[in-house]
Amino acid sequence: MARQVMEEIKQEIAANKIILYMKGTPEAPRCGFSAAAVDVLRQIGNPFKGINVLEDAEKWAAIKEYSDWPTIPQLYVDGHFIGGCDIMREMFFKGELKPIIEKAVGH
Repeated sequence: MARQVMEEIKQEIAANKIILYMKGTPEAPRCGFSAAAVDVLRQIGNPFKGINVLEDAEKWAAIKEYSDWPTIPQLYVDGHFIGGCDIMREMFFKGELKPIIEKAVGH
């Protein structure tokens, strides 16, 4: 894996309190799992950065290696990997995700 892409991912995660690596964009998700992840984040209500892995095959492969997680979408909050769509939904419905996000953004 190219070090440059890994470094770019590291910088994106460091620069954004809430970042979602996804298929498509928050405005136009390109798979059901990415759409569900965006829906969860929108219900929580804090701004987040969406990165469309469909635009960069190298980044799509690299983010899976970076997180050691095989699927997209992938959520990072305050530099920490949270998980994919199923984990996000489970944490949201248990009331666990919102406090993590609010702490990260200082609410």
